[in-house]
Amino acid sequence: MSLYDDTVLVLKSYEDQPELRQAYLDHLSEHGADGLWKPCTAGHITASALVVDPARGRVLLTLHKKLQMWLQMGGHCEPGDPTLRAAALREATEESGIPGLTLLEGGPVRLDRHPIPGPCSQHLDVQYAALAPAGATEAISDESLDLRWFGYDEVADVADASVVHLVKATRARL
Repeated sequence: MSLYDDTVLVLKSYEDQPELRQAYLDHLSEHGADGLWKPCTAGHITASALVVDPARGRVLLTLHKKLQMWLQMGGHCEPGDPTLRAAALREATEESGIPGLTLLEGGPVRLDRHPIPGPCSQHLDVQYAALAPAGATEAISDESLDLRWFGYDEVADVADASVVHLVKATRARL
């Protein structure tokens, strides 16, 4: 199965946010597999994961180098990604530096469509949650200015509404 086919199946099985889910499916129907990749100027699918430490009631956020915002780990799909889950897990592992992350069962936690600067107009982000193993130690990647753990209730003080909604949805799933 191709990444495109997997992404369509993931979105079709996602039961929340029906209007936004349909917008993602319409985008993929209109652009085909090109709708997954960065060169698609009408927008493209991205995969992200909120790294969570439920035992300590906290999440790991990255201070994004280009956007200067505290965000969950995530980014563009790559040709070697077999599934959308794999893309989200790869991005979370690369950007957090934490080996042994596992995605929360049940598929994506949320969808978030947001405008981006540049030739491409928008990201169609499929957001997962990744559980950090006990004793996890983070390591800053080249894409980040900083990594920091925040208590669930601290996120609203540092991050935008998208991340706050992702934390809330993740906590509900936990």
